Amino acid sequence: MPPLVTPELGLIFWQLVIFLIVLFLLGKFAWKPILMSLKQREDSIEGALRMADQAKLEMQELKAGNEKLLAEARLERDRIMKEASAMANQLIEQAKNKANEEGGRMIVQAREAIQNEKNAALAEVKNTAAQLSIDIAERILRRELTDTNSQKELVNSYLKEVKLN
Repeated sequence: MPPLVTPELGLIFWQLVIFLIVLFLLGKFAWKPILMSLKQREDSIEGALRMADQAKLEMQELKAGNEKLLAEARLERDRIMKEASAMANQLIEQAKNKANEEGGRMIVQAREAIQNEKNAALAEVKNTAAQLSIDIAERILRRELTDTNSQKELVNSYLKEVKLN
């Protein structure tokens, strides 16, 4: 095996000087911009995360607001439906009552009309019966009054009835 080469002191010195110069130059011109860009990148990522969290909170608030609006809309719909149902029931009840009243009024009018017709028919029957009775009585009287004796007897019987009353 070949012997290992050991570096001399001068070479180590110059390598150390060059390393320090490169380190200084990197620190002056490269490290600060690199670190600054990393810091900016870190800040932008943190800002984006904060904005994402804020957007997430806003979305949750919007979702809660939407759910609240939906619940209110459902309650309003239910209230309107109940009012409409109550109104419909009230209109139906009013229509029933009006129909019952109208039916009762028509029944009363029909009964009055029937009674009036009945009274008119009875009056007509009475008039017809009276006319028939008069006609029959006239015929009977004509036949009985053809002779003078029967006329005298009839007059006497009438006079007796009048005295008795």
